[in-house]
Amino acid sequence: MSDDSFGTRDTLKVDDTDYRIYRIDKVPGSERLPYSLKVLLENLLRTEDGRLVTREQIEAVAGWDPKSTHNPEIQFSPARVLMQDFTGVPCVVDLVAMRDAMTQQGGDPKRINPLIPTELVIDHSVIADVFGTEDAFRINTDLEFQRNRERYELLRWAQGAFDDFKVVPPGTGICHQVNLEYLARVVFTREDEDGGLVAYPDSLVGTDSHTPMINGLGVVGWGVGGIEAEAAMLGQPASMLIPQVVGFKLTGELQEGTTATDLVLTVAEMLRKTGVVGKFVEFFGPGVANVPLANRATIGNMSPEYGSTISIFPIDDATLDYLRLTGRDEGQIRLVEAYAKEQGLWHDPDREPDYSEVVELDLSKVRPSVAGPKRPQDRIPVALAPKAVTSLLNGEEVPDVVSRVQDSGVDEGVLESFPASDPVSVRSEDSRDEPRDPVPDDADTSAPPSKKVPVRVGDGDEFELDNGHVVIAAITSCTNTSNPSVMIGAALLAKKAVERGLRSKPWVKTTLAPGSRIVTDYYERSGLTPYLDKLGFNLVGYGCTTCIGNSGPLPDEIAAAIDEHDVNVSAVLSGNRNFEGRIHPQTKMNFLASPPLVIAYALAGSMLVDLFNDPLGTDSEGNEVYLRDIWPTTQEIQEVIDDAVRAEMFETGYQDVYTGDETWRNLDVPDSEVFEWKDESTYVRRPPYFEDMSSEPEPLRDIEGARVLALLGDSVTTDHISPAGAIRRDSPAGRYLQEHGVEQADFNSYGSRRGNHEVMIRGTFANIRLRNQLVPDVEGGVTRYLPTDEQMSIYDAAQKYAEDGTPLVVLAGAEYGSGSSRDWAAKGTLLLGVRAVIAQSYERIHRSNLIGMGVLPLQFPEGESAQSLGLTGEEEFTITGLADSDEIPETVHVKAGDTEFDATVRIDTPAEAEYFQHGGILKYVLRKQLAQ
Repeated sequence: MSDDSFGTRDTLKVDDTDYRIYRIDKVPGSERLPYSLKVLLENLLRTEDGRLVTREQIEAVAGWDPKSTHNPEIQFSPARVLMQDFTGVPCVVDLVAMRDAMTQQGGDPKRINPLIPTELVIDHSVIADVFGTEDAFRINTDLEFQRNRERYELLRWAQGAFDDFKVVPPGTGICHQVNLEYLARVVFTREDEDGGLVAYPDSLVGTDSHTPMINGLGVVGWGVGGIEAEAAMLGQPASMLIPQVVGFKLTGELQEGTTATDLVLTVAEMLRKTGVVGKFVEFFGPGVANVPLANRATIGNMSPEYGSTISIFPIDDATLDYLRLTGRDEGQIRLVEAYAKEQGLWHDPDREPDYSEVVELDLSKVRPSVAGPKRPQDRIPVALAPKAVTSLLNGEEVPDVVSRVQDSGVDEGVLESFPASDPVSVRSEDSRDEPRDPVPDDADTSAPPSKKVPVRVGDGDEFELDNGHVVIAAITSCTNTSNPSVMIGAALLAKKAVERGLRSKPWVKTTLAPGSRIVTDYYERSGLTPYLDKLGFNLVGYGCTTCIGNSGPLPDEIAAAIDEHDVNVSAVLSGNRNFEGRIHPQTKMNFLASPPLVIAYALAGSMLVDLFNDPLGTDSEGNEVYLRDIWPTTQEIQEVIDDAVRAEMFETGYQDVYTGDETWRNLDVPDSEVFEWKDESTYVRRPPYFEDMSSEPEPLRDIEGARVLALLGDSVTTDHISPAGAIRRDSPAGRYLQEHGVEQADFNSYGSRRGNHEVMIRGTFANIRLRNQLVPDVEGGVTRYLPTDEQMSIYDAAQKYAEDGTPLVVLAGAEYGSGSSRDWAAKGTLLLGVRAVIAQSYERIHRSNLIGMGVLPLQFPEGESAQSLGLTGEEEFTITGLADSDEIPETVHVKAGDTEFDATVRIDTPAEAEYFQHGGILKYVLRKQLAQ
């Protein structure tokens, strides 16, 4: 029970039940706080113990200085943990290894057990191998189980072996959508020591960077690395600095024809320019009421794309309406309303809390957009997409193209003509003379280089594949599939297209992978499924698929044409990430778009088609059909939602959510406290983290005689460091699998093999788009072994350095480790022998993960970089200052050849320092458990 030094304990009566609450308004200064900080304040009030959580921390939050960039540390205790299987499997593997280590040290293995509710949703493993057929879902599901049986046996065992650990089986949905539609409580309850009920805000940490999707429901939650999640599961609070909070004021409402996707791409662009990395973003103002809950979830989902820790909407009537729509218990809904209003967490559109900074958006200014070709914040108005792609194909640099199209004016006449609100009977010719987009003076308007490669595919279709063609059109990702308005909008667009005789272009791989079965339920109820099927958007699975690189292979003939003739083709997806090499190895350009625009680009077949002014095809009477002719109106979409989306769908769909199908239920798993490792497994192996672990942490050592393994530039993502997609046959990981009897057809993906450290070490820095400046003319996981100047794979070089006893460092630019909360990006770095990373700046989660694995994150002096300091990467590095201090120093001295400088140690909190001193968070937690 809390120390409650502020006397905040009180009782809230809802219906006939008394709930203990900790009143936020009893703390002086709390009334001016943003919603999100009030939630943090309540968390501290409830968990105050005088040791980890102190009165001083509570006072620090209540006295928060919005403008300060040096706020103190607090300890946050989430109510629960959410996992997906790619990041969840290695967490479970680590917990199992901790049970083994506990046994070997003479402890009780059952002490290693989740202490807070933990839910894992299997969603990352399905691959869109088969598409465009009625049996695509069945075949892909069968293949998923064949590939992942060993992993699924582990998870099925864990569900029975660990307390408070639940698994949502494969074929159910995507973790964030399942969280939104079912798992989230908004207000959590539990029994206290006296047997009474305590009510408090739902909160979580998740092992996926898009965990903030739940912020749309008013729930505080963010992505962490798997190692931090394990600590939370084992009762360790998350250490954090009180963040700055950026207020995002919304006014107005979206215009006809714009979608939640267009809104979130606009928000991402604005907030990337504002600079919100490591900050909270909170939406307020009169426009909040005009943003439906599903749209709020879309905005929250893309928080990592613009860098914020969370992007939260407060609780209001829209929250309650959504809980009711998704079949939540009425008593729970009344509790949510009563608690939010009692605690000052209910949205007041006329109130503006204190914020560190305020950004404002008039929703009526949002325009149809895509983002790409390789960063989600690079928004391009649809009206300018053909010109942008033309410039890219002509060799112009991506930043120049994006900045130019973002800054150039767009004719309002063009924008307001899309989509037309006129009925379909209005002929296209009536508006063909509308004004077109202005062409910027410095735009390269020459025709793009053309390839026009003749292709004949297996079904007899013949066509010419050309630069700019769209070869993947994927309705995918919880970002958008959780949103009935855009999903039904896409299906209505498909219906109108089919009725006008249009079809997807034969070179486009078309896939539909919703985030839950509810989507296909309302498609069936509304009668829209056949139209999607007709365009090739057959169901391929319930999971992440294309958004995480599980797009599956392109047809052989198309793949061969791309490779043999170096055709520059595109993917268009309704996802949240489009980093290089992520979506598909053969698509150099990848654009994020709303589900209706995904359909539109499948019909158009090329990014060079002007969707505002070029026809998509001709109907049966030879009339040209334009997108504005078939784009559904907001009223049409809402009518289908009102008729087809019902609460009973959610109630029925989730009543047996943990049961799974017959294949899942029939998995053969032992009933044991410790897992039975299989020596022959290529999916699940005992990790080496606890080998030769001493009972006490070893003293810190300086780093002497280190060599550079990789010299990297800006915006190196965790996808670059630890790819999630396909494993190439000729890669170190591919060779390892072949040596262990695995055929290439059964390689699966890196993400699916995260339970095997041997594969993952070999996959670290193996992204085919990685640019290591030690080998400037080569792309991929290649480096130079500096003692002999030999060029080889990064893994092979790391092994040679290990044989020499040489420690390693990585040099990088700004935003190092951006992207997914991928703990293997840190684990693989450690196991390659890297002792330190020196970068200009870090993304929050990856920096934390490096510390969590015992790798030292250092930062170049302000305004300096490897380039400005004249570093070539060929120098020998010595880093001193660690061994001289009982505490982690603020800076260390770096000597690299003839260059010397002081680097900032990016260990930002006392808890992080303790983890690092123990050699990582896993050893820290295990030693604490052994000591009890």
